[in-house]
Amino acid sequence: MIRTIPSPHSASSGVGSLPHTDPKEACDLVLAFQPEYPTAPTLPARTPYEAIITRDAEYLPGGVLKGNSLHLDRSIDFSLAMEQIYLDFMEGNYENHAPSHEGYAGGYHELAGRDLSGVVCTKVQVTGPVTFGLTITDGDRRPIAYDAQYFDMLSKMLALRARWYESLIGKTGTPDTLVIIDEPYFAALGSSVMQVDNGMVEASFEDFSSLIQGGIGFHCCSNTDWGFLISLGPSCISFDAYAYATEFLLYKDDIVSYLEQGGVVAWGIVPAEVDKFEKESTSSLFERYLAIRTALSEYIPVDLFDAQAMITPSCGLRLADVSSSVAITKTVAEITGMVRAL
Repeated sequence: MIRTIPSPHSASSGVGSLPHTDPKEACDLVLAFQPEYPTAPTLPARTPYEAIITRDAEYLPGGVLKGNSLHLDRSIDFSLAMEQIYLDFMEGNYENHAPSHEGYAGGYHELAGRDLSGVVCTKVQVTGPVTFGLTITDGDRRPIAYDAQYFDMLSKMLALRARWYESLIGKTGTPDTLVIIDEPYFAALGSSVMQVDNGMVEASFEDFSSLIQGGIGFHCCSNTDWGFLISLGPSCISFDAYAYATEFLLYKDDIVSYLEQGGVVAWGIVPAEVDKFEKESTSSLFERYLAIRTALSEYIPVDLFDAQAMITPSCGLRLADVSSSVAITKTVAEITGMVRAL
């Protein structure tokens, strides 16, 4: 069953990262153009501790961080650290997984100091275990996701971190929260090369669902098995609609059922890549979005499509410069206004 969140009605939102180094400036941008569904920003240009994976790796048993490189050192006895994570998970002790300093979550701490009682729902984002587990390797250069026991522990560790993020933002007065699990490596699902199967993803999603109090969803900026992800019943599926709308719409029956049950699709119709963005206009991107809307309106009422839609960039904006990130964020909000004016 889908754990529903308030219908966005085509609200503008974001996808995690921004290129800013000033948390206040980043949060001001978010709240200016995402007044209903703001996204707590991660700021990897501010500090490497806010980069994807690193920001959620602080308590990784056996993890060794050298510069910007993280790996698993199996020569370390980390059995007790793993046991503690399992204990924290069973007892819901997410406070033990709070960042040790604001370098890990400067944007989150800044947004946590704002009054968000007037928004509809606030999004936070955490690195997904598949992406984390396929990126980080041990001394034999073997991805840690290939160790079933370690992957199970990793999933629970990230769920605890996500619950802490949710708790922090919950203090702002936001009526609802949405935790997005960031999984660009979901492209590996079904691959004969990568040793990641659907059962691992399903078990991981159950771990997150058991701790998270509000909505929970996925973001994937590559193509994947969308039918499988929809079958898990997330509150929201966020994806790169600019590049992969055609592939996504191949699952139209699943999508229609999902929307009818209260699921939300965050359509990443505005490209996060600056070179692609500069070749488009608000009008051209709006037309792309309308083509998607028209295609699905043959199967569901357009009012339902609009109600369960969110408009976002295709991915996080960490690789953009600040001025381009402002332009992209503004364009997302403009498309929201154009949809609502129909």
